[in-house]
Amino acid sequence: MKAASISPRSVTLVDVGPPEPGSAQVRIRLEGCGVCASNLAVWEGRPWFTYPLDPGAPGHEGWGVVDKIGDAVDGVNLGERVAFLSGRAYAEYDLAESDALVRIPDALAQRRFPGEAIGCAMNIFRRSDIAAGQTVAIIGAGFLGNLLIQLAKSAGARVVAISRRDAARELAKACGADETIAMRDHGEIVGRMRELTDGRGAERVLECVGAQWPLDIANDIIGERGRLVIAGYHQDGPRQVNMQNWNWLGLDVINAHERDPRNYVRGMQDAVDAVLRGTIDPELLLTNDYALDELGRALDDVEQRPDRFVKGTILF
Repeated sequence: MKAASISPRSVTLVDVGPPEPGSAQVRIRLEGCGVCASNLAVWEGRPWFTYPLDPGAPGHEGWGVVDKIGDAVDGVNLGERVAFLSGRAYAEYDLAESDALVRIPDALAQRRFPGEAIGCAMNIFRRSDIAAGQTVAIIGAGFLGNLLIQLAKSAGARVVAISRRDAARELAKACGADETIAMRDHGEIVGRMRELTDGRGAERVLECVGAQWPLDIANDIIGERGRLVIAGYHQDGPRQVNMQNWNWLGLDVINAHERDPRNYVRGMQDAVDAVLRGTIDPELLLTNDYALDELGRALDDVEQRPDRFVKGTILF
């Protein structure tokens, strides 16, 4: 099979034998794999990684068709279409534990389904405790942010999207945002949020960027007894927070990143259900498709965000 092997700013396609499933595993023939912004750390060449990476790593948003089943696996059938948890899905075949996959029903046939990525949004939404009538500020209107906009609107909240790019704010409106604010001037953002909330601040602020400034914005637009949800991927160094303000306002602060695979699977199943109900539409956000040998360009696009880029997928 073909698999991608990543080195700093370089991708090589290698020929390797397809993996053999263990007794509790299944093998999946990949249809596609989402390209996650968390992959930028290995693409940039952070010194704590060992290069080249194993073939297929660190692809983890795969979906495809069950191709082979381990001896101890029950309840999974050959030919079933699934989204799954793994770490080497930038390859034509990958393995998953039999309890780490979610069936994609026939009603979603032919649709791209990076289940792990959509499941993350479902888990973040669940932990955000969003209710009707709340003002919810979402900082960063990319793939994750726009899914959360759709989910917050489904809960009856008033949603304010704060994003740098004009195209991202247009998309946020299409996903249901009631208001959008350009992420350009700190004082203007804070002032506009005060106008929209009569000075109270937002009941919920979801930070989806993963950088210092969005955390600072969140600190200054959240209201008393609000809930600040950190959904951004903060992996490029330490952060500072205004603990004095957090204490004074009595905030609930949620780190919405999961580590338990069972929670990821729950999120993926919730994602399937939400798409079937029409609560969310991820297709609107899957803007760019690439072949496996274009993975390097896909990662560059994730980093550079060309016009109207939201989310890339590798298709096999």
